[in-house]
Amino acid sequence: MKRLAFWMALTFAGTFSLSASAEEITVMISGGFSAALDKLAPQYEKATGDTVHIVHGPSMGKSPEAIPNRLAAGQPADAVIMVGYALDNLQKAGKIAPASRMELADSRIGMVVKAGELAPDIRSEAALKATLLKAKSIAYSDSASGRYVQSELFTKLGIAQDVQGKAKMIEKTPVASLVAKGEYAVGFQQVSELLPVKGAEFVGRIPEQVQYVTRFAGAVVNKAAHENQARALLRYLASPQAQAIVRETGLDPLPAKAGTGR
Repeated sequence: MKRLAFWMALTFAGTFSLSASAEEITVMISGGFSAALDKLAPQYEKATGDTVHIVHGPSMGKSPEAIPNRLAAGQPADAVIMVGYALDNLQKAGKIAPASRMELADSRIGMVVKAGELAPDIRSEAALKATLLKAKSIAYSDSASGRYVQSELFTKLGIAQDVQGKAKMIEKTPVASLVAKGEYAVGFQQVSELLPVKGAEFVGRIPEQVQYVTRFAGAVVNKAAHENQARALLRYLASPQAQAIVRETGLDPLPAKAGTGR
């Protein structure tokens, strides 16, 4: 552990220079990368002296908490971390500083049941289909993963009509928390959003043949008050020393070249 701490200190000293004066970096972030940032932010703060103020909100949608709507309302932020294609829209709208985008990680969809329940088989398309037909109720998120489940997954499995009366999109509330309470038999969301919830048992990822991969990316907000600090934070989140925690929280790290700004 001492070796690791020493190595990280050297890495930070060479790559992420200590601020002359500590600054507070405001980051608006959607759910998929939140668990990783929650674990990485304290390390970054200790190494740089800056603090990371985290503001949560979905990558899209009509709620005032959604990141695009927060920015449109004039809420201040230095960086955003969100679903890649939603970030595309902010770039087109001129909300993002040029050449500041960093690709961070890929996120896949998983399934949970209530803790203590027998984990069903979802290792193949046929097994997943049988599990969903048997399930008394199904919950899925209102984010990118949930929209895929609703509009494509059920259709690919040939069960769209069969589950119509028992499958529901859940707004704002983490899907796994409702499954943990016994309100739904099974729940789907991005793996990184399922793992932290107590009382829910992670069954696994859905089969790769019907999987949907969501790219998470970060960028500096145009005219950010702390642009340089925000760029440094994003470089750290995309760096090799952050990848172990990114993987631990249920995300798939990207090859080094994928993290470059564009």
